[in-house]
Amino acid sequence: MSTTPPSPAAFKPLMAADEALATLLAAVAPLGRTDTLPTPAARGRVLAQDLISPVDVPPHDNSAMDGYAMRAADVPAAGTLLQLSQRIAAGQVGAPLQPGTAARIFTGAPVPEGADAVVMQEQCEAVAGEGGAPGAVRVNIRPASGLAIRRRGEDVAQGRTVLTAGTRLGPAAIGLAATVGAAELRVAARPRVALFSTGDELVQPGQPLPPGAIYNSNRFMLQALLEGLGCEVHDLGNVPDRLDATRAALREAAAGHDLILSSGGVSVGEEDHLKPALEAEGRLALWALAIKPGKPLAFGQVLRAEAPGQPTHFIGLPGNPVSSWVTFVLFVRPVLLAMMGVPRDALAPPALPLRADFDWPRPDRRREFLRARLNADGGLELFPHQGSGVLTSVAWADGLVDVAPGQAIVAGQTVRFLPFSTLAP
Repeated sequence: MSTTPPSPAAFKPLMAADEALATLLAAVAPLGRTDTLPTPAARGRVLAQDLISPVDVPPHDNSAMDGYAMRAADVPAAGTLLQLSQRIAAGQVGAPLQPGTAARIFTGAPVPEGADAVVMQEQCEAVAGEGGAPGAVRVNIRPASGLAIRRRGEDVAQGRTVLTAGTRLGPAAIGLAATVGAAELRVAARPRVALFSTGDELVQPGQPLPPGAIYNSNRFMLQALLEGLGCEVHDLGNVPDRLDATRAALREAAAGHDLILSSGGVSVGEEDHLKPALEAEGRLALWALAIKPGKPLAFGQVLRAEAPGQPTHFIGLPGNPVSSWVTFVLFVRPVLLAMMGVPRDALAPPALPLRADFDWPRPDRRREFLRARLNADGGLELFPHQGSGVLTSVAWADGLVDVAPGQAIVAGQTVRFLPFSTLAP
């Protein structure tokens, strides 16, 4: 039996996930670079300056439905007959409404001056005129002033800030920008990310699979996650398990990039060369996180030959695919969003309180993230195999159940659920 004492690293306390994230965020700052894009092309980007409306929305009082515009005072009782004086379609401006008359009006059309109510056509009865006369309308309700009228500026008032800097622009935000007439938007530049994986056992999909090898899934998965966040990704491929090759990859990756992201090689085995390579090319903090899956995580900076005072950030993720996924959505995602200028208080993914339709009787001392999905009854069910190498569990799941250290779960209990729709859009 070996008498070699364990290394001090073996007793290094595990770092809490919240502490690790706070440390990462404290080390990064918004990039400061911006792009100006046509509004439709800005989807998924982060707004770099407040968008202030130059107009009222709607720009005038308009009809909320197809019907008849009138003065409410002209209809003292249901069944009142009013003469039709005009027809107003959307995009047209009618003449002032004379007392005792009504205007045929359509959804979105400006309400004519003098009218203060619109009655939907289903509550009215058109009466044909004689000898080519305009006709009349019988109003079968007694309308209240303001009925079915959308007031000028009720959605957006001129001068109002409709979107704040740091907003990630989804389809609704793009529509809102167009509503106030913004043809272009100033957005944060895309973070430039260099991506590579390590491991001589990894084979590119599409190639023959030799004995002892596995296909490289992590790099494909991480590239998709990065591009989903709007990053500009430079794929450096798979780096051989050699110190010289790892150092060369880090130097190449540092040039012209804001972040280097790697997968694998962050343990302390003899074939894990990232630690000495990073210590030679910059600096490294190797963390053991109190989470499961995803215990090892590396963070540091790599010096840039062209700008020694502006090192490139480095994050090294575990090689197990589920661990790589979990650590990306929990740590890399908020770091990249912070680089794009998203406010710190908007970086944490919202947790939904949902019912567990499963038992978890043997909790771990670490904080766990279980792959789960919604069932037809509105509860959560677990993937049967929660191992860190089972990528099937991520593809099957709708999100992660966030389980506190030492917390057992019984069916029917409310748990914290982190949907993938917010973690990995």
